[in-house]
Amino acid sequence: MITSEQREKLRGWFAGRLPDDLFEELTEVTVDREEITVIGRIPAPHLAEGAPAAERDAAVEGRIQEFRERTRDTRIEVARDAEHRFRRKVSWGVECGGERALFTHVAAPVMTRLRQPERQVLDTLIAGGVARSRSEALAWCVRLVQRHTDDWLTELRESLENVRRVRAQGPDTEPEEAPGDSE
Repeated sequence: MITSEQREKLRGWFAGRLPDDLFEELTEVTVDREEITVIGRIPAPHLAEGAPAAERDAAVEGRIQEFRERTRDTRIEVARDAEHRFRRKVSWGVECGGERALFTHVAAPVMTRLRQPERQVLDTLIAGGVARSRSEALAWCVRLVQRHTDDWLTELRESLENVRRVRAQGPDTEPEEAPGDSE
């Protein structure tokens, strides 16, 4: 698990490395063991007041596509630097006009063992047309839990950070040398 300080340094690196004119604002940098996802806000298209929703949606989609194509080389260059430095793939996304779009990102396989009652839940989702496979059903379940437990997961992450700090103060850690102690 990445610490809060490591997350802050990562976000700082991207804030410093990205060209100033790439995003209006760097809104989010998330990281896990496989991937760093960088999301920035881009300007919404200018439309006539009262434009229909279909026109607005098409304009936002067009703006996102234009941004993706125009900035591809720059994003690849930054991603290569980051991948070398942080040993993780970099994925990109944008927020535009209240919509969020992720560009190509990692879909990492996760192996797990499930008992029959858990497999039956996945198979019910498949039979109900919610998912086409157990893998897709499991991803659907994870998204559902994610949507409804953000507060709990935030509390859990904070607790894990506290555990990391306490462990770092334990007897098995190297004491810091005071200035002038080395010979």
